[in-house]
Amino acid sequence: MSEPAETPQPLQAPQTLQHIHGIPVLLCAPDGDPLRGEREALDLIGDAFCLGAAWVVIPAGRFEDAFFQLRTRVAGDIVQKFVNYRLRVAVVGDITRHTADSASLRDFVRESNRGTQLWFVPDIEALSARLGPPPQETQETRET
Repeated sequence: MSEPAETPQPLQAPQTLQHIHGIPVLLCAPDGDPLRGEREALDLIGDAFCLGAAWVVIPAGRFEDAFFQLRTRVAGDIVQKFVNYRLRVAVVGDITRHTADSASLRDFVRESNRGTQLWFVPDIEALSARLGPPPQETQETRET
């Protein structure tokens, strides 16, 4: 007598494409392979292009510590790849353990968040708020 067949479990996709305020965003899974450098960045860039993403959202936990140590140049190398391919990047998650010990990283995060290429946000909700449409101008705000 044979044993009953197991129901196959769906594979968890390493990343999924979602639209946030109409913007195609590639959301990387938190438990995927670590991003160590340019090679892994290029893999994500290829996936983003295949899916038509404008943004790639990478959980902070996917980066090795070297990414947050600016002297290693890992962050610069990874971000430059995305810039070259005109893709934007959001690092999502708590990075306070890294910024607490590094004034240069705090400055890098602050300056990145002022721009449009690389953002560091605490969660997807914060990213959604930044990607959302600008507030509508009302009659009251025009008069002031």
